Amino acid sequence: MTQSTAVEPAFDRLLQVAVEVFAECGFREATVREICSRANVNVASVNYYFRSKEALYAQALAFAFREANRLYPLDAILDKGLPAEQRLTMFIGNFLHKLLDDSHLGLHSKLIAREIADPTKALDEIIETAIVPQFVLLVEIIQQILGASAEKLVVQRCLLSIFGQCLMFKHSRSIIDRLYPELIADESAIQASAEHIAQFSLAALARFAQQ
Repeated sequence: MTQSTAVEPAFDRLLQVAVEVFAECGFREATVREICSRANVNVASVNYYFRSKEALYAQALAFAFREANRLYPLDAILDKGLPAEQRLTMFIGNFLHKLLDDSHLGLHSKLIAREIADPTKALDEIIETAIVPQFVLLVEIIQQILGASAEKLVVQRCLLSIFGQCLMFKHSRSIIDRLYPELIADESAIQASAEHIAQFSLAALARFAQQ
């Protein structure tokens, strides 16, 4: 057995378990001992593979974003040959499904939400590598709809309004589950909610474009 094949299982286990523990406890409350215990590795493994708890956390965050993008790729949305309105609808559908995924990816979303609510030094790198590319893509789509002369601040406010509508479903999930569970009851319901957000947003963008 080569060194790489011997190393990878422990490294991968640590990373996956770290996502779980950091998502459950947050960076400050999570302990290296708990992570190593669940991963069934020696406590020294964190220092060996990652050098520190902080570095492990940063890699866990990056891994969470990579997994989300792997399961919900943006490839089709990047196609500039498609109408901007269609790309926006696809973007919103992709993002909302990603936020509301109840599979193992839900832990990744929870970890990311924790970091945004209670940021650490790792957030700056995550913004640069994972969040900025999504913002750039959405800005490009919005500008295509509004026109080249659209003011920068208007574009930015429209971007945050679109993200905000989607994030409401994530961060108020416990309320929606109790008041309007039918809105996110299954795949088709989530898609219908995504299409509503898209229609709502496109109507607003059309009004801004007229102005």
